[in-house]
Amino acid sequence: MRIRVVDAFTDRPFAGNPAAVCLLDGPDWPDEGWMQQVAVEMNLSETAFALPLPTGGEADWWLRWFTPAHEVDLCGHATLATLHALHSDGLLDRDWVRFSSRSGVLLARPEQDGSYTLDFPANPHTPVPDPDGLAEALGTPVLGSFDTGALADLLVLLPDEKTVRSLTPDLTAVAALPTRGVLVTAPADDPSGAYQFVSRFFGPASGIPEDPVTGSAHTALAPYWAARLGRTRLTGYQASRRGGLVVCELAGDRVRLSGRAVTVLDGTLLSRPGPPRN
Repeated sequence: MRIRVVDAFTDRPFAGNPAAVCLLDGPDWPDEGWMQQVAVEMNLSETAFALPLPTGGEADWWLRWFTPAHEVDLCGHATLATLHALHSDGLLDRDWVRFSSRSGVLLARPEQDGSYTLDFPANPHTPVPDPDGLAEALGTPVLGSFDTGALADLLVLLPDEKTVRSLTPDLTAVAALPTRGVLVTAPADDPSGAYQFVSRFFGPASGIPEDPVTGSAHTALAPYWAARLGRTRLTGYQASRRGGLVVCELAGDRVRLSGRAVTVLDGTLLSRPGPPRN
C-alpha cells in the first residue's frame, strides 16, 4: 500500500504540519486496529485514510483520521494533505471534492494559484469559566476561556503575541484538564501585517503534545477573531516551532481555510491490513 507524508499549510518542506496519507482501493475499510497501528507507527499528529465511494452519492471519498492515540472527528491539515495527494495523482474530476466524514460532508478544492481550500462547518465560541488549574498548567494568566462546541477544544485568550510564542506549558497538567485540547490565541502585534492573530494548540490527552498547524482549530479561531476584528477574511499564524499560515474566510456558518502543501515522503507500507469490514 502506498503511503505519503505531506507537509500541510506550508509551501516548503519540513514546515507546516505533516500528515500521513493512505489512498485505499476499497471497497471496504481495513481493520480499525490496523489503521490505528499505522498511525502509531507514523507517530504524526494525524494519519488519514481515504476510501473511494461509488459515483452518484453525496460524497466522492470517505475520509478518516487517526492520531497515535485514537480516531478523531475532524482534522484540517490531514484533509488538506489528502486533497494534495488526490490532486497530485490526477484523481479529482470535479471542482469541489466531497469527503464523507464523522463531521458530515466536507468540501475541498485545489486553487489556480497552487493552494488548496477546505470548506468546513464553523464552530461557535461560548464563554465558560476557566477550568481549575488552567493558568497553572499554561504557566501564565489567561484573559478568558471559550467552549468550541463540536470541536471539543478549549479556546483560551492570552494577552499578546509574545505570551503565545513563549509559552511553555506543563503538558501533564494540560492533559488532566477536562477538554480534548487547549487552543491558545492572541492578537498579532501588527494586525496590518501578514497575519491578524496567532495561536498554538496543545493536545497531550490525544497523543499530540503540540500540533504544528491545526486546521480544525481555525474553524473556531476564524469566527472568534472575525467578531473581534470586524472582518470576515483574515489570516492566522500558528506559532509552533515549524509554524504555518492559515487563510480564513467566514461565510455564514461555514469557514473556508486555505493553504499550500508539499509531499516530503512517498513510499510503500509493507504491513498487511487485517480482515476488511463494512
